[in-house]
Order: sequence, then C-alpha cells, then structure tokens
Amino acid sequence: MIQATVHYDESQRIDSFQITGHADSGEYGQDIVCAAVSVLAITTVNGLQRVAQIPIDVENRDQAGGFLEVHLPPKLEATTELKGQAILQSFADGLRDVATNYTDFVTYHKVTN
Repeated sequence: MIQATVHYDESQRIDSFQITGHADSGEYGQDIVCAAVSVLAITTVNGLQRVAQIPIDVENRDQAGGFLEVHLPPKLEATTELKGQAILQSFADGLRDVATNYTDFVTYHKVTN
C-alpha cells in the first residue's frame, strides 16, 4: 500500500511531503495506481524545482520499499512561495483524489505541525 503524508505548518503552509510503499494494484508496468501517484510526485518535484525554482531537499530511495520525501526551505520570497504552494496544493488535491478512489491501495494523511 502507498502511504502519502503531507505536512502543513501552523499557518497551513505545506512544508514537506512523504510517499512510501507500493500500490500493488496490478502487474509491474500495468499498475495504474502506482503510475498516478508517481506522475503526481514527479510532476510536483519538477514543478517546484524548474517552474518555481525552489531549492527543495529531495530524498528518494526506490530500493527501500518506495520512498520519496521532499522538504521546502522555511523562508521564501513571496512570489516564489505562492508558486510553490499552488503546485503543492494541486499535488495534495490529486493525492487525496487518488486515495479516495483507490482506498485499497493508497492512504492519504494530512499532518499539521
């Protein structure tokens, strides 16, 4: 099962997220749930780095049962912050939708620090 956790600070700013596990909803190469979560995650990382130009901290360990963790810097310029939060909120909404539609394969957790 994929477990996705999105961390919010006290002001409801998304400051990190973590994805672990495998969906196992189909054969390797045919797993649409895994593909959906992977596309959301990769697009989000690329958007944060290339579009918003945010120097994020990324840890990725495929061999450890599927693991991706992303942290944003605590302080960003206002326009950069808006871009990053728009990308991250779209990501969180997409993850929540996948988890809602594929409850046997994905769990979504919102954590407020």
